[in-house]
Amino acid sequence: MKIEIVEAKTPKRGSLVIVVGEGGHLGTFGLGLDKQLGGALARAMKAAPRFTGGKGQWLEVVSPGGGLSRVLLAGLGKAPDVKAAAYEAIGGEAVRRLATTGESDLAIAAEVLKATVLPAAEAAARAALGARLGGYRFDKYRTKMKDREKPSLKAVSVLTGAVPAAKKLYQPLDKLADGVTLTRNLVTEPANVIYPASLAAECRKLARLGVKVEVLGEREMKKLGMGALLGVGQGSDRESQLVVMQWNGGKKGAKPVSFVGKGVCFDTGGISLKPAAGMEEMKWDMGGAGAVIGAMAAIAGRKAKANVVGVVALVENMPSGKAQRPGDIVTSMSGQTIEVLNTDAEGRLILCDAMWYTQQRFKPQLMVDLATLTGAIIISLGHEHAGLFSNNDKLSEQLTNAGKAEDELLWRMPLSEAYDEGLKSPIADMQNIAGPGFGAGSITAAQFLQRFVVDKTPWAHLDIAGTAWSKKDKPTVPKGATGFGVRVLNRLVADYYEDK
Repeated sequence: MKIEIVEAKTPKRGSLVIVVGEGGHLGTFGLGLDKQLGGALARAMKAAPRFTGGKGQWLEVVSPGGGLSRVLLAGLGKAPDVKAAAYEAIGGEAVRRLATTGESDLAIAAEVLKATVLPAAEAAARAALGARLGGYRFDKYRTKMKDREKPSLKAVSVLTGAVPAAKKLYQPLDKLADGVTLTRNLVTEPANVIYPASLAAECRKLARLGVKVEVLGEREMKKLGMGALLGVGQGSDRESQLVVMQWNGGKKGAKPVSFVGKGVCFDTGGISLKPAAGMEEMKWDMGGAGAVIGAMAAIAGRKAKANVVGVVALVENMPSGKAQRPGDIVTSMSGQTIEVLNTDAEGRLILCDAMWYTQQRFKPQLMVDLATLTGAIIISLGHEHAGLFSNNDKLSEQLTNAGKAEDELLWRMPLSEAYDEGLKSPIADMQNIAGPGFGAGSITAAQFLQRFVVDKTPWAHLDIAGTAWSKKDKPTVPKGATGFGVRVLNRLVADYYEDK
């Protein structure tokens, strides 16, 4: 599906989206179109009194004339409240509505209405981004789709009076969409296709963008003392991997920003076996690693003026005769020993070694880890926010702001020494889960990870278990893998850590 930004002229065929403000107000372009169509739009709104132009409302006018097959009226809401995300949603929803209708051409008039505090160029660029994200499909393995199920849209044109500026703004957004798409693809692939070695091979492809990629195998990790990570993967026939991705777009020698991702390519729970129902979903337990890979693709793709390191720990957690057992004690790269009470609390075990390695090697100015870590975070926050845990107020604020700007919402959760009580082991430095009666599973997991943060490095842990996969469609996030985390990490770098 080709997406382009063009001058605001009424197309002679296909479908056209017109934005409408609260109260049914049309902008200059919309009013001009309505005049061309003999008042068809005004009559349609009058005939549908519940369509008021409210945010998220849609009204379809079929065969309005002028060669157009349909005009879709998209509600923006109150003009002063309109943000860039509204235009993204309109772009995404328009593509979703028309994707399989048989329509081949769609135009979106990304007009900024009076009293809207948003540049016209940004509105157009964001509408184009929304169209890309909303048009995402994963049909790779579908061989018997009926014609009515196949996407028909071939071209999307975003109409604006600020074409040069909009095109300039869209260039980095297009690269961001590449990163989100990559993450969605990786997370959606089944575990017989994406496993540690094949995911590491996907990481190597980022070298085309100028990313330096290194892959450590089990031999190298054993030499480094990564007993916690290796213990998780020892039950699998597939070798564990640690992938290091470096983008050096900033000042030479400047400390990098670092991202660390949990990459459990399939999680059976190990000897602490999960129930069969729903286990197929555990192919996306590498969503944190997927987000880091996608973020590195976006950052490198737009040639960010920053030094960024992405490290992903890739394993399979499988039950077998050589699998890690409940009660085993492992020694992490940090030297701290861990009693493994539950082999299904494996994400924190691979992260702790990856985090320690990242800090020891790169001495980063900050570290953010992402992981589909706990079901408890879904109980706390549902599927609307990811959990944010941090030892640094400044970094927490930056991440929260980045999340709001990109509609990847984060909610800060507490860290406190009081929760450490549950991690006490009678025979090791710590245990990997809290004992009976402690609760607060997401918090104790974060407390566990905090023990592997060196010298008060600014650190944040994002528990994305509730946001990495969606069971319902949203305008720019089709059902399935969401790509959550790519946008917030890219925005964090763009807003706070790029050389200006």
